[in-house]
Amino acid sequence: AVAQAVLGFHCEARWLRFAHAHLHGMFPYLPQRPAYNKRLRAALPLVKRAIRSLAADTDLWLDDVWIVDSTPVECARSRETVKRSDLAGWANYGYCRSHSRFYWGLKLHLVCTPAGLPVTWALADPKIDERQVLTALIDDEPHLAADRPGLLILADKGYIAAELDRFLTARGIHLLRPSYRNRGTPQPAEALLKTVRQLIESVNDTLKGQLDLEQHGGRTIEGVGVRVAQRILAMTCAIWHNRTIGAPITRSLTAYDH
Repeated sequence: AVAQAVLGFHCEARWLRFAHAHLHGMFPYLPQRPAYNKRLRAALPLVKRAIRSLAADTDLWLDDVWIVDSTPVECARSRETVKRSDLAGWANYGYCRSHSRFYWGLKLHLVCTPAGLPVTWALADPKIDERQVLTALIDDEPHLAADRPGLLILADKGYIAAELDRFLTARGIHLLRPSYRNRGTPQPAEALLKTVRQLIESVNDTLKGQLDLEQHGGRTIEGVGVRVAQRILAMTCAIWHNRTIGAPITRSLTAYDH
């Protein structure tokens, strides 16, 4: 699954043909497409555990600075596809500010370190407030924040809310995000957010530009979930490998295409 994501195969049939022809030594047994698809969807819990295991095995895992952001995961475009999709009840219409367009699908909420190492993530209805998702992510695994005293979370303006501030303060977490213009006094460290903002944008660009997140091809909630996890695992593997070999320069995923 990681090799498929890194090598850029969107179609499982093409990937299996390529693997049978060129990677037989690495994968002595490969199932046919229906069995591969079925096993991949069933392996979602295993993929999640692999992401956490590799992330926790790096020196970046206990970083006390997190970056949180969300990005659209489009699942359909035509009205007819939306009507007959098995994602009904999960996906919904949302608005993508980056592309100034509406889409139908889910939204990926990703919490990572400044180096791009995924800490936790979730897929949610795009109409659900991202502040609620962040609250749920922290509540779901409270030990993640508890293991990092003085945790600082960097976010954008979408995470401005007094209720969220109280929730995080009660858990010893500090949130740094831009202030609205002409509202309140800017925080002293806000100037650093412009630089840090490029870090989360680079993570999203890796998922979408190099790992083709928007071309996942999932048609069910299990299918979309495992294909998103598949790409997060591929990115985690690359970061883990860079840190394990002590690479002086962190290589992008392009270096692993060969």
